[in-house]
Amino acid sequence: MNKALWGIDLGGTKIEGVILESVDNPTPIIRTRVDTEASKGYDHVIEQIGRLIKEMEKQSGVKPAAVGMGTPGVLDPTLQTMKNANTTILNGMPLQKDLEDRLGLPFVLANDANCFALAETRLGVVKEKAPFARLVFGIIMGTGVGGGIVMDGKVWNGRHGIGGEWGHNFLDESGGPCYCGKVGCVETVISGPALERYYASLTGNKIKLKEIASRHRAGSDPDADKTIERLCHFFGKGVSVITNMLDPDVIVVGGGVGNMEDIYTRGLSELGRFIFNPRVEVPLLKPSLGDSAGVFGAAALVA
Repeated sequence: MNKALWGIDLGGTKIEGVILESVDNPTPIIRTRVDTEASKGYDHVIEQIGRLIKEMEKQSGVKPAAVGMGTPGVLDPTLQTMKNANTTILNGMPLQKDLEDRLGLPFVLANDANCFALAETRLGVVKEKAPFARLVFGIIMGTGVGGGIVMDGKVWNGRHGIGGEWGHNFLDESGGPCYCGKVGCVETVISGPALERYYASLTGNKIKLKEIASRHRAGSDPDADKTIERLCHFFGKGVSVITNMLDPDVIVVGGGVGNMEDIYTRGLSELGRFIFNPRVEVPLLKPSLGDSAGVFGAAALVA
């Protein structure tokens, strides 16, 4: 049991924990969750994490040597405090130090996009379809747009802790203001809410992206077609920057927007228009772990 891997996925509404047999045999020994209850404050969230760990120990009979944890936002490498978290009570707090001091365990932290990329690399679709890949870029496109870099099986956090944060690269002025204070970020153009806003700007009709996609597939709505065309065009343009800079062996695309089939055809063609190469060879892969990626990737942090 010394090889057992402990992972925790800290979300805005729930905290999920898993113990995996090992990175080579990622069978869950136990998988459970508690409510985050962030409205009760930062100290309460730490208490909930401690409560979850005790429950996992009780159910499994296994004690952790270390715990990997996926977080909203990221731990600043210089200040050792959290930043960029949409669970705002975490921002400015020394989360890793507080966890280690209060729970008496070493913790390894990474943001949720990095955990997604690590999980799909070491346990998921990359391991299955491209096992010799050295550099993997993981994309999450949903309510927001994020990314993570895995190099030789390890998360690349970067000097500022923002490695892979392509969602806040500039893409196009038409995206408008972003919550980060800039204008035209990737997230303001091709996130789910951004695409819904674009459709509404054409039609005056506010509908969900799933319905827009359904109308596009049915060929019944020219404005839905324009919305998906926008997605594919700017997906290719945005990912071309990543491809030119990192030239990854594999790109894994997750999140609700990542389910759009057009990304893997027309989006890939648009990528070919913009990269500094006469052809596209990097595969765009769909993830295989589903909602397990976050917590499995957290566990892989301590492998």
